Amino acid sequence: MILHRPKQNMFLARLAPGRYAFVGYEIREGKLYITKAYTPPEFRGRGIATRLTEHVVRWAEEGELKIVPVCSFAVAYFKKHKELRHLLDEEGLKAIES
Repeated sequence: MILHRPKQNMFLARLAPGRYAFVGYEIREGKLYITKAYTPPEFRGRGIATRLTEHVVRWAEEGELKIVPVCSFAVAYFKKHKELRHLLDEEGLKAIES
C-alpha cells in the first residue's frame, strides 16, 4: 500500500515493521521536484521505487504541476519513460538530457 504524506513531502510504502521505501519531493513555483528515492537494500530490485514514482507522477499531473527530476532514480525513470516527458518542466527536460 502506498501512502501520501504531504506534510512530509513524500510518498511511502511500508515494507515490513520499521522498513519503508519512499520518494521525496518539493514544490516550488508550481513545479514538483523529485528530490530523493530510497528503498532499503534488502527490498531493491522489486520495482518498489518505480511504483512510488508512478504515484508521484499521477499526483503531480492531477495537480497540474510540471515535474523536475532531481535525484538519479527520477532522472533514470524519465529517460526510460519517454511517453511522460510532456509532464516535465523545461528544467526537467534539461536534467534528463545531460
